[in-house]
Amino acid sequence: MKVDGKLSVWSTQEVVAEARHHEKAGYDGLWASESQHDPFLPLVLAAEHTERLEVGTAIAVAFARSPMQLAYTAHDLQTYAGGRFSLGLGSQIKPHIERRFDMPWSRPAARMREYVSALRAIWAAWNEGDRLDFRGDFYSHTLMSPFFSPPPAPGGAPRVFVAAVGEAMTRVAGEVADGLLAHGFTTERYLREVTLPTVRAGLAASGRPRDDFSVSHLLLTATGRTEEEMARAIEGTRAQIAFYGSTPAYRGVLELHGWGDLGDELHALSTSRREDKWQAMSGLVDEEVLRTFAVVAEPERVAGEIRRRYGALVDRVSFYTAYEIDAEVWEPIVHELREPA
Repeated sequence: MKVDGKLSVWSTQEVVAEARHHEKAGYDGLWASESQHDPFLPLVLAAEHTERLEVGTAIAVAFARSPMQLAYTAHDLQTYAGGRFSLGLGSQIKPHIERRFDMPWSRPAARMREYVSALRAIWAAWNEGDRLDFRGDFYSHTLMSPFFSPPPAPGGAPRVFVAAVGEAMTRVAGEVADGLLAHGFTTERYLREVTLPTVRAGLAASGRPRDDFSVSHLLLTATGRTEEEMARAIEGTRAQIAFYGSTPAYRGVLELHGWGDLGDELHALSTSRREDKWQAMSGLVDEEVLRTFAVVAEPERVAGEIRRRYGALVDRVSFYTAYEIDAEVWEPIVHELREPA
């Protein structure tokens, strides 16, 4: 099982130090997310100051950019990284696309399918010399003169991961992407009964084997070396589960477990004017819900629990920690997970 880290710093010196630390600690990759910062710029530094470490986005907002714009950025990063870059894409939600980015929103699964296909057509023009003639319902790219064509990238086109929770977007990942970024609000049962069968259907539609596809799971993990650290980790993890559970788009995960009413309660609280609503929401996440969504264990037991629950389901993991804890805690866990089972 491959293990990835998440970039958590943004200044030049800190990015370099964190990239070097992850490579030395044995991580397979380091991923940057798009929230308060651009996800691509720090990866140039991370790639420059490492030799083996894969770098990628988890996620970059696809619909905030045209496929051509993103194709150039990803192609250049693949070149800078010597073939070690992966492009992880997410759709975001309608209010952010329309009101924050001022970009069009419609039929997100269909749009993402076409978006990835457009990227592949553009990269094929640059890497293989194919004539660019992509025409779709959402995007059209039919002009690429030599002056605007970059040289081929080392290792060819970047690998593309698509973030998904719902079945429609998950199938798109199986049809057109190289991998799936499973959301942190995902359970072992949901992966087994919904996500992976849907991925396999997408792969079958595109005529590809499962071996050509990678499932990466951002896994909620609560751990600590002392009672105080463990209590803080559990508290932060409960709050994160409550936050995601209040989002109607993720209701399907709760419904699979018979917890649809919990989703209604969490959503109602999240939209209320109660001053203590976030604390009240966390209080609704009982022990069963907590341990269904998260691995809760002392550091020496974390790797074993991840292997037991997810070893047959996912190819890569990264640790989702909604709390502060020393980075050194994860190093023996990383080594244990990367060892052959």
